[in-house]
Amino acid sequence: MFQALQIASIVLVAGAMTPALAHALEYPGKLRLQKDAYVATQQIYYPGFTYGGGVAEILAILATLLLTIVTSYGTASFWLTLAAFVAMLSMHAVYWLVTHPVNNFWVEGLDLKGFGRGFFALAPTGRGYDGAAPAWTELRDRWEASHIVRAGLSGLALVLLATAVVLDA
Repeated sequence: MFQALQIASIVLVAGAMTPALAHALEYPGKLRLQKDAYVATQQIYYPGFTYGGGVAEILAILATLLLTIVTSYGTASFWLTLAAFVAMLSMHAVYWLVTHPVNNFWVEGLDLKGFGRGFFALAPTGRGYDGAAPAWTELRDRWEASHIVRAGLSGLALVLLATAVVLDA
C-alpha cells in the first residue's frame, strides 16, 4: 500500500507539472505574439487546462500530504516528502495569488458556463485597484513568469519524491 501511494504521488505530481511545464516551454514563442494573437491564444486554454491540471494539482497535494503522514518521521524520506508537499502547496499558492487573477482578465467577455463560470468567479480579475487593466504586456509577463515558477516548483517536488522513493528502496 505504501509503495502504491509513493507511485500515485509521483504520477500525480508529474500530471500537475505537465500544464505548467507546457506553458513555460511556450514562453519564448509567445513573446513574439502581438496582443490580439496572444489574447486569442490565452483563451484556448480554458476549460481543458483548468480541469486536467487543476484536478491533478489538488490530488497531488493530497497524495503528498498523505504520503508525508505515513512516512516514518525523522527519516530522510520523510523530510524529502514533506519538502515535496510544501513545493506542491507553494505551486498552488502561486496559481491563486498570481496566475488566477490574470486568467480572469483573459477570460473576460467569454461565455463561460457551469464549472468554468464558477471557477473563474473565485477571484478578482487582474485589474488594478482603480479598476483599470494594466498594460497587456504586464499581464502577459506576470502570467508567463508564474508558470515558469510553477513548473520549477512542481519539478522540484517530482525530484524530491523520486529521491525519497529511491531512499526507501
